[in-house]
Amino acid sequence: MDINIPGNVKKVIDRLAERGFEAFIVGGCVRDSLLGLPPKDYDVTTNALPEEIISCFEGDFRVIPTGIKHGTVTVVSNSENIEVTTYRVDGSYTDHRRPDSVSFTRVLEEDLARRDFTINAMAYSDERGIIDPYGGQRDLFIHKIRCVGSPDERFDEDALRIMRALRFASTLNFRIEKETAEAVHRKRSLLREISAERICAELTGFVMGTVPGELMMEFDDVFCTIVPEFAKCIGFNQRSRYHIYDVWEHTARSLDNSQNDKEIRLALLFHDIEKPSCFITDDEGHGHFPNHEKKSSETAERIMQRLRFDKETTKNVCSLIKYHYITPVDDKRVVKHLISVMGVDMFNKLAEVMKGDSRAKQEFCLERVNTLDAMKRKALEAADECCTLSDLAVKGNDLEAIGLSGREIGSALEKALDMVIDEELPNEKEAILEAVQRDDFLTEDTEANNSKPC
Repeated sequence: MDINIPGNVKKVIDRLAERGFEAFIVGGCVRDSLLGLPPKDYDVTTNALPEEIISCFEGDFRVIPTGIKHGTVTVVSNSENIEVTTYRVDGSYTDHRRPDSVSFTRVLEEDLARRDFTINAMAYSDERGIIDPYGGQRDLFIHKIRCVGSPDERFDEDALRIMRALRFASTLNFRIEKETAEAVHRKRSLLREISAERICAELTGFVMGTVPGELMMEFDDVFCTIVPEFAKCIGFNQRSRYHIYDVWEHTARSLDNSQNDKEIRLALLFHDIEKPSCFITDDEGHGHFPNHEKKSSETAERIMQRLRFDKETTKNVCSLIKYHYITPVDDKRVVKHLISVMGVDMFNKLAEVMKGDSRAKQEFCLERVNTLDAMKRKALEAADECCTLSDLAVKGNDLEAIGLSGREIGSALEKALDMVIDEELPNEKEAILEAVQRDDFLTEDTEANNSKPC
């Protein structure tokens, strides 16, 4: 099979060939090309030593010795960075992450032998076609993730490969081959030695896959290794008329039945994590989980901070968890109050979180999906209406001008917004200022305050 190599990459390969060296594209770009997917980038491997690579390109190309110790030189071709790496053999991995040393080789197959999975251990050039000594093409065809050589050795070398196996299986909808899967279970404790940032990146890629839920159930021990708080969810019987699965399986199935969005998927991953700690039963033995959404949000925040998720993602995910348990109501006022708290984009994500949650319950809970879709339509209708403080006809300086100060200003703005949303006040500056100046404005109990989803 021929692979179309982009012109800027082909220039690099051709230059090396002109100087008498072998050169191939290698790894993920070969895998993705064979799958009919657009490669994210192209890596080149060669039997030229690092100083020989530099000599080949100096003068005509910009050359950056980015990882010269490990044999990697970056060649800038048509303004794009192409990594060119010498065939190498890795030394020992005492930290279970990176080799202590590398030695260079002139034999391509020796370089491919050090790679993680067969589907990533293929090389290609127009002249020689696909070089596939470990059966990567066959594994692509039968949809298998299989380690090159001994799975135990591969995971001992780099424990992050455990999470990479799960990520590839999830994103490609592949199965993990039996011996590789057994090694994933055996070697899972090594993940504790991997940096939080790397776990975060792989976990994010995993939840964004095609079938993360199936893998979560098959490899629940791995997920409890990276997030010990999950352990209490596994096998926990909810004893609820709304549920047919334990907490962990419900969580897994909700991911598989949700929109493929990072914040939606992460919210569903953590949305019920504190259900077991909130569990109570009523007189008839039915399970209930009071306040679990708030506690789950708080726990998710601690976990995401520990795993070094960025602040914006953490804030948004925890907000989605906090509000995921509201009762869906096809009412524009309720929608507008939610938008006032979350914004339109986050409200739409909340609806998708709740849809994923509902699809992993008893069949009658699917009725909520229609209501949630109706709420999203209401959000569209409300696009030009006053839903947030930025839409309000008065601002803080307007209230300061009539004598309010400090916290009074914020409270008055929020109260005015509630009344405008509930159509108790028009969104007009004069009418709002007149209402604010009433003696009982900040003390009276209103329907708007009672209906606000906080």
